[in-house]
Amino acid sequence: MSDSIGISRERLEQALAHSTFAQLLGAELLDFAPGRVSLQVRSRPDLCQHHGYMHGAVVGFMVDSGCAWAAASMVGDVVTSEYKLNLLAPALGERLLCRAEVLKAGQRQAVCRADVFALKDGQEKLVATGLATIARV
Repeated sequence: MSDSIGISRERLEQALAHSTFAQLLGAELLDFAPGRVSLQVRSRPDLCQHHGYMHGAVVGFMVDSGCAWAAASMVGDVVTSEYKLNLLAPALGERLLCRAEVLKAGQRQAVCRADVFALKDGQEKLVATGLATIARV
């Protein structure tokens, strides 16, 4: 994958603006650099499960998207081939923050990791971690 040019922040923001699912969740791109991104989703009652925690599907979206966006920043257009999610603690806070990075990029795929933190009262708590295989389109 090293012979390709990654997408720009502007191109990723355009794609995000056209993703109705990301818009439904209110996903926001925070930081962007080759091989690294961070994004956030603010907590809302309609994104929570019956105990009041952010739903695991929202956390999964963040790992999936964070890893794909980090890979895209290096190699261009991608899709997720698979991801594994470990939910470590209840996702309870004002917002969730995901930090994702490319661990290794090859000719056909990139392996990425992402950590998701709940931010509550100015404190970060690790609530999930994941690994993803991202395939070049």
